[in-house]
Amino acid sequence: MMPFVGVCGCCGALRPRYKRLVDNIFPEDPEDGLVKANMEKLTFYALSAPEKLDRIGAYLSERLSRDVARHRYGYVCIAMEALDQLLMACHCQSINLFVESFLKMVRKLLEADKPNLQILGTNSFVKFANIEEDTPSYHRSYDFFVSRFSEMCHSSYEDPDIRTKIRMAGIKGLQGVVRKTVNDELQANIWDPQHMDKIVPSLLFNLQLTDSRVRSPSPLQSSKKEKESPAELTERCFRELLGRAAYGNIKNAVTPVLMHLDNHSLWEGKTFAVRCFKIIMYSIQSQHSHLVIQQLLGHLDANSKSSATVRAGIVEVLLEAAAIAASGSVGPTVLEVFNTLLRHLRLSVDYELTGSYECTNIGTKIIKEHEERQLQEAVIRTIGSFANTLPTYQRSEVMLFIMGKIPIPGMHPTLPSTGSGPEGNRMIQVMLLKSLRQVTCGFQTTNMLTALPNSFLDPLLSFALQEDAEIRLLVLEILVSLIDRHDNLPKFSTISIISDISVLKLKVDKCSRQDNLFMKKHAQHLYRHIYLCCKEQSSVRPHFEKLYSLLALISMELANEEVVVDLIRVALALQDLALSSEEMLPVYNRCAVHALSSAYLNLISQLTTVPAFCQHVHEVIEMRQKESPYLLPEDVFIENPKIPKTLEKLEGELLFQQAKITEVLGGSGYNTERLATPYVPQFTDEDRLSKRKSIGETISLQVEVESRNSPEKEEVNENIKIYNTHRHIWLCSPVDSVGVEEQEKERRRQVVEKFQKAPFEEIAAHCGARATMLQSKLNQIFEITIRPPPSPSGTITSSYGQTQSRSVPVYEMKFPDLCVY
Repeated sequence: MMPFVGVCGCCGALRPRYKRLVDNIFPEDPEDGLVKANMEKLTFYALSAPEKLDRIGAYLSERLSRDVARHRYGYVCIAMEALDQLLMACHCQSINLFVESFLKMVRKLLEADKPNLQILGTNSFVKFANIEEDTPSYHRSYDFFVSRFSEMCHSSYEDPDIRTKIRMAGIKGLQGVVRKTVNDELQANIWDPQHMDKIVPSLLFNLQLTDSRVRSPSPLQSSKKEKESPAELTERCFRELLGRAAYGNIKNAVTPVLMHLDNHSLWEGKTFAVRCFKIIMYSIQSQHSHLVIQQLLGHLDANSKSSATVRAGIVEVLLEAAAIAASGSVGPTVLEVFNTLLRHLRLSVDYELTGSYECTNIGTKIIKEHEERQLQEAVIRTIGSFANTLPTYQRSEVMLFIMGKIPIPGMHPTLPSTGSGPEGNRMIQVMLLKSLRQVTCGFQTTNMLTALPNSFLDPLLSFALQEDAEIRLLVLEILVSLIDRHDNLPKFSTISIISDISVLKLKVDKCSRQDNLFMKKHAQHLYRHIYLCCKEQSSVRPHFEKLYSLLALISMELANEEVVVDLIRVALALQDLALSSEEMLPVYNRCAVHALSSAYLNLISQLTTVPAFCQHVHEVIEMRQKESPYLLPEDVFIENPKIPKTLEKLEGELLFQQAKITEVLGGSGYNTERLATPYVPQFTDEDRLSKRKSIGETISLQVEVESRNSPEKEEVNENIKIYNTHRHIWLCSPVDSVGVEEQEKERRRQVVEKFQKAPFEEIAAHCGARATMLQSKLNQIFEITIRPPPSPSGTITSSYGQTQSRSVPVYEMKFPDLCVY
């Protein structure tokens, strides 16, 4: 019996059919390749008897292992080709056991030392990854493949061509793992940090190596070899990975990117970091963009003690990411984004002022001032980039939020983190105003009254009272950006006399009701700050150019008939300011104010389209061109101004005449009474908010109400009948009270000027006299209240012939019927 068994074991005809079919696909000479006819028989057998598929796989695996050990690599390739064809053809329920044998063979090839075997195994795995299986697998693991493919991505093989092939095979393998596992809930989660910490750095490593190489100018011009380079393959794989990331997986995918850039000091160069996050922002779903922004902001906080170049690199990446993500970039926490950026801006200012900061790892670190300045500029640009993605109502909130961060004397407290006194506050003011300028750039709203409330405009305009020229210029730039809603600003960037403004192609719309309400509420504040800015001796060419732009844009955007009249009055007041010898303005400033006034009157005269007004302005300008060109912008606002050393007294035809302008505009229906009244800026509580507040200004504000009854100005009228008559006339009269208001403003100005310039002794004596006068008037009032009413019987006479006064309580006094109502 035993010999018979031995004969059966040696007889090939008695072997299992699947083994004979497998053996038949291998030729005698491996160079001949797979026997296709026999391979078709094996495939038909596997499809007819799917229960044998796992045994076929096990036997093929056994042969492949033996061939690998014997270095018969030709048969190894044939075995892998057979496995690939069986995988592509069979999708039965028994394929899971066959796949285990297949993955075992792939693992055997990847563990080999020969690069060709590693590449062969990778190619087979990629084909397998593209197959959609009909049945789920509960026990399959891809941990080995993630680790091995990541290792191949970092290959350091000596031959550069082979090294490139190995790295590309590793990238393809990682791509296959992602495709096979990312949508299979039964598989190990590929988004776990343990896997992402291997996959993402491996991709970035290859992306980084090729980023510095010279790349083809366009895909159309690149060769086929370049298209198959690791750079292109890596980027495609990275994009596919990010495109499959769901909401909860974004953090795990982005965190390894941040760590890789940290570990390899790639923030400082900016270029590669920006490229990485451009790929991320373009690849992920748009509704997830704000998650990336939040991670970058958190990483910026974590690197608050890092060098300025590192922080600047993160901010630059934020800038690019915000521009790509558009409206979805900020997400639900709008103000938190700006709060983080403003906090780092303030922190950078603190570092710059102190010159160093304490670092936990390396102790005290010295600050490079120019690096901090670059960081500050980057933060400001990023704030503007984020603001551009917001709708109008949210941008208004951000403007208010930034304004609330600016230290304003008397309004907002000094920032506690700034320990360098006034200079620190000034730098914070400048940086935050620059941020505000970026936010307001391109800001457009149909209702300025709601978009620019008092809580924003009042502190902003208070900065126009600052002595610092840079701060005043920033305020003017912000105002110009806010008012310019039709992109007219570039047409008024320089001051010049334009003979025909039609060439500018200005966009002028009719002033809306909301704009009228806005100007009714804020016009006087705007005029006042324009006037006061011209009075500043530190104002230079950029200030006057922005003032001209501001006047012109108010005329374009917010002007009605009343506003036009007031603007003309302001321009004429500026001319009077330049003529006044009391202001002690330098010659350049006087010429500049004259030039500003002439340029604006030339513009507004053409906008009003009143021929006589245009003729008068044209005549004055022609006379100045002949006799005094230094009063026109063409000779003043140039690199080397052509101005005299001293300015002689101007009069006659060289000046714009208020009476003449009033006459010609009155004929066109303008308010002649208002036009004839010289403009005088009113002093308000905003002076109290200014850093340059003086003792005289403080006293004048305190006594302003008392000054209305000043003994120098008017005497107290004790005639009650006359007082009531005047009061009745004032209440019932429909006549415009502009003249009375202007006289009152002029009287206030004189009182304030007296307290500013008079010696202290005189002010003290004046206040003492006022106190004595007040007490005297109070005594008179008390005497009136206790004096008996006149009686038909006359006065009461005592027995000695003297008049006797008796005190009568008020409630016992008898009043005539006509006085009771």
